[in-house]
Amino acid sequence: VRDCVMSFVSRFASPLSALSPVMSRRVAFPLASQHRSFTKMSSFTKPPVRVAVTGAAGAIGYALIFRVASGQMLGADHPVILHLIEVPQVEANLKGVKMELDDCAFPTLKGVVCTSDLEVGFGDCEYAMLVGAKPRGPGMERSDLLKDNGKIFTGQGKALSAAAKPSCKVLVVGNPANTNALIAAHNSKNIPFENFTAMTRLDHNRALTQIAQKAKCDVEDIDKFCVWGNHSPTMYPDLSHATIKGTPAKQVINDESWIKNEFYPTVQKRGAAVIDARKASSAASAANGALEHIRDWALGTGGKWTSMGVVSDDTYGLQKGLIYSYPVTCANGVWTKVTGLPVDQHSHDMMQHTLNELVQERDMVKDML
Repeated sequence: VRDCVMSFVSRFASPLSALSPVMSRRVAFPLASQHRSFTKMSSFTKPPVRVAVTGAAGAIGYALIFRVASGQMLGADHPVILHLIEVPQVEANLKGVKMELDDCAFPTLKGVVCTSDLEVGFGDCEYAMLVGAKPRGPGMERSDLLKDNGKIFTGQGKALSAAAKPSCKVLVVGNPANTNALIAAHNSKNIPFENFTAMTRLDHNRALTQIAQKAKCDVEDIDKFCVWGNHSPTMYPDLSHATIKGTPAKQVINDESWIKNEFYPTVQKRGAAVIDARKASSAASAANGALEHIRDWALGTGGKWTSMGVVSDDTYGLQKGLIYSYPVTCANGVWTKVTGLPVDQHSHDMMQHTLNELVQERDMVKDML
């Protein structure tokens, strides 16, 4: 009996190395710190890409650059070299920003350039995110704001033309973004006009959340939504083509009064509402919109629509040569307008209204084009 008992115990008290392969693998998993160390030691197959950010010491720039550095924009497999650009008065602040970037030890960050010299800042860059701009002060007319920023973006366009790669993709975030992008494009002879874009992704994202909250769905359930026109209160957040889980959004919401009297003004005036609430303009959400704009442009949208301010043509009866927000899809580093959409009278009127504002802005700065 004793021999039988000892035989039984020995069968079920085997040392750990004799357990099943599955159990052996479970105890062999490295600790989290070991995973992190392994990631740092791994090599990248892609060469580092240079990304320039103007206004890098400002609130939006600060919220943006750490996410770019960590691989959230171009992917965890694509290393970056950040070019941080500021005006001379606050260039010294970039030293502290660089210290923080160093202290994050991002595997994807392969270098940081801090400068107030535009040609140094844009040197060999493949992406330029023009965040910095002069804000509108008390009593300042819009025409004065356009002209003051026009001088800034004239200089940036020329510096991009002189120093950035000819294939550089440019996103203008600083307001008035559409016309600032137009000025920069006209002053950058060596970079294609279609490579200059303005950010309306923030407006797009703001609208998605309003739709999702009203329809009690997730934002990823929404497709074929877009923002037309200017990044201003004249923009047109268009629900006429949008779907929610494949069903027309207007059918799901079934509330025309909400669309016109709550949805439109909420999206159009969201920036002002944020300022009223936090006593400062949107920063983290603007940075997120900028990152998603470039990410989708570079990596693709997988067939889904997004909104981008791009050079206009006569599609949908619009005027050529402006920077106007359209529905687009992106693939292989190229944006493509969604064409052939039916446009009812209401949409036509809204699209023309925001177009008229952009024409007025262009005419105010025509001597800079």
